[in-house]
Amino acid sequence: MGKIRLKNIRIHSNHGCLKEEMLIGSDYRVDLEITADLSQPAISDQLSETVDYVHLNNIIKEEMTVRSNLLEHVAKRIIDRIFKEINQVTEVEVEVSKINPPIGGDVESVSVKLKNTR
Repeated sequence: MGKIRLKNIRIHSNHGCLKEEMLIGSDYRVDLEITADLSQPAISDQLSETVDYVHLNNIIKEEMTVRSNLLEHVAKRIIDRIFKEINQVTEVEVEVSKINPPIGGDVESVSVKLKNTR
C-alpha cells in the first residue's frame, strides 16, 4: 500500500451559513491523503496504473464550487466522489479549512477533517 498527498490546494468559494459568505465568498485550503496499492505503478512507471493526482485535484476543485453551508458536507462529497470514480483508492482523508473565518476573533483558519475507508 502507499499514499498520495495533495497539500495546500487553495480555492476561493462561497460556502457558509452567513449571507456575506454566500455572496462574496472566502478563501479555503484543502489537504488530501489517499491510500492505494501503488506497488504495480512503482514497477511499471505507467500513469494508467496509478491514482492520477490531476484527477484528484479536479475532483476537489469541482466539489469546492458546489456551495454548501457546512465544511463537513463539502468534505464528504469529496470523499464520496473519489470512491465512486477511482476504484484503486481504499482510504481517503480530507481536510477543508476556511481561511480567516468570520467568527469574531483573530483566527487563522477553521478546519474539518473527515476520513473514510472503502
